[in-house]
Amino acid sequence: MSRVGRVQAEVGAGWRSFVRRRTAVFFTFFFPAILIVIFGALVRTDPGEGGLFAESAAWYVPGYLATVVLFTPFSRMGSEVARHREGNRFEKLATTPVSRGEWLAAQTIVNAAIIGLACVLILALVVALTGAEIIYSPWLVPYVLIGVICFCGIGSLLGSYTDSRDGAVAASNAIALPLLFLSETFIALDQLPDWFDPLVNLSPLTYFSRGVRAATYPEASVPAVAGVDPIVANLAILSVLAVATFAFGAWSIPQTD
Repeated sequence: MSRVGRVQAEVGAGWRSFVRRRTAVFFTFFFPAILIVIFGALVRTDPGEGGLFAESAAWYVPGYLATVVLFTPFSRMGSEVARHREGNRFEKLATTPVSRGEWLAAQTIVNAAIIGLACVLILALVVALTGAEIIYSPWLVPYVLIGVICFCGIGSLLGSYTDSRDGAVAASNAIALPLLFLSETFIALDQLPDWFDPLVNLSPLTYFSRGVRAATYPEASVPAVAGVDPIVANLAILSVLAVATFAFGAWSIPQTD
């Protein structure tokens, strides 16, 4: 079987495994929806008043998309790798032609399909419930795809180095929750202390949110990076991080446990 055939087989198995878990399917789509209802429709302030959620509704679109682009790969990949370790499945995988990179690529494709569907739902809800006026930019597709690759790699690292499935989920939530709010998603940079500015640039999610905001809401005036258009520049930085995290994530998957 060719490499493409091996990846396709793993994608099929991963997709069937996901849809059989009804609770996972439900909360993958329910969590971002309830977040939009709470923060977008219920907790609202007028732009210009200051404080949290005082920006235009369109400014927060990257944050809503980040709820699935960040949380879903972290939790699914972390728990999936930990589950395979607990069941000694990687030892069995090592006896097949499927490499660790191919296995991670297949899982990433499954996550990309799930998250792509969730992002369509999120955009529809944001527009319907908040009245956000956004541009449906084609740049959203590569941003979501590369973001998924990046965070699937990090999720794989979490699953490889935590001691259990519960530990992987706990670590995923402990890392993802601060990143969700401290990566220029729901909190603007000027609302944070000056000393925190360099730390924001360490988060891959920052480049996702800046690029998506520049693509969907030009009025936000996202600054250029070294004179390069912010959409292109932030995507390039995110792509470099995605290659690195995916490579480390694949390398970290144990062959035996």
